[in-house]
Amino acid sequence: MEFLESYGLILILLAAGVGFIMAWGIGANDVANAMGTSVGSKALTIKQAILIAMIFEFAGAYLAGGEVTSTIRKGIIDPTYFAAVPEYLVLGMIASLLAAGIWLALASWLGWPVSTTHSIIGAIIGFTATGVSMDAVSWGKVGGIVGSWVVTPAISGIIAYLIFMSAQKLIFSTSTPFLNAKRYVPFYMALAGFVMSLVTIKKGLKHVGMELSATNGYLLAIAIAVGLGILGKWFIGRMNFNASDNADIQTANIEKVFALLMVVTACCMAFAHGSNDVANAIGPLAAVVSVVSSGGQINASADLAWWILPLGGLGIVAGLALFGHRVIKTIGQGITHLTPSRGFAAELAAACTVVIASGTGLPISTTQTLVGAVLGVGLARGVSALNLGIVRNIVVSWIITLPAGAILSVIFFFSLKGIFGV
Repeated sequence: MEFLESYGLILILLAAGVGFIMAWGIGANDVANAMGTSVGSKALTIKQAILIAMIFEFAGAYLAGGEVTSTIRKGIIDPTYFAAVPEYLVLGMIASLLAAGIWLALASWLGWPVSTTHSIIGAIIGFTATGVSMDAVSWGKVGGIVGSWVVTPAISGIIAYLIFMSAQKLIFSTSTPFLNAKRYVPFYMALAGFVMSLVTIKKGLKHVGMELSATNGYLLAIAIAVGLGILGKWFIGRMNFNASDNADIQTANIEKVFALLMVVTACCMAFAHGSNDVANAIGPLAAVVSVVSSGGQINASADLAWWILPLGGLGIVAGLALFGHRVIKTIGQGITHLTPSRGFAAELAAACTVVIASGTGLPISTTQTLVGAVLGVGLARGVSALNLGIVRNIVVSWIITLPAGAILSVIFFFSLKGIFGV
């Protein structure tokens, strides 16, 4: 493997640079998954949301991003096709990171919430199918991803609709909203505690050697749910609201409770997202480092060099600090008008869908899940409550993400081959 020996350090430095660009794109685009509804419902200002997201996304990426990562995301390509040409895998992963990072930067600048996972998968498919072999791509898994564009937003939309309508019927549309809030809000808090605990356990802690058995995970989530429900009952019982106030004043005060609750769910989602989706940047980077360091040997997973996780975490933070506000505005304000209770319903529904997907192996995009949930909340008030122009743009951006990543990676892959004379 003379090529890898000659250019090893240059390839690793190049991969680190484009890996940072990819992580930057993840931060710029995906931070809205955790914070969009909080900003849209005015539970947080955009500056507060970005500050909180910076802390929890970095903590998730750095503390729970894992010591070992899958080098080829989602098993989308067959590495045996690269055994004779490992330099193609190295150049292809560098091209894929650059392609996905550029696409995410463009989408973020336009305010489009797209899937970071689908961006990198599309890029990997592109260089593999054109540069190595069409047979090296697991087309069945690609079909599953395309199917998820419909399935996951539908699931999260239905769950969000049900959560929102239950809150309307049990609390907001009654003659005594505050008394009903004292009765039912602790149950919503317990449900949020249960679901967010499962998200954190399944998507975060599994990366730090704290992977619990299914039974222990559910028992821990139930314990947290019960504790949060009791805490919620105590908290709302101490609130000095006048039951004789008119319904509008009571509703406004109840919304404050949902706003506080939504900030907690947003922090959990940011931590889980940082721990899980940082692999979209560091997986291909780890593949390059692993192949170069081993002299051409391709492994299904790789130990991470000490500098890779901080690089991914810092890239995510840089992206969300500089460009994060654009996609946050699209999800939080562009699709439909959100209040704290509507935002809470959407956030909780997205988390429920993540848990369902983790249990069933359904390939999902957290972005598409949250957008589906916000659509579900909007539809609960009728189609007229939705900004259909924004919805159309979002759907179009989802459809073109896979081919956009693929086309860009093909261009960069063959450019790199030409530059290095491979």
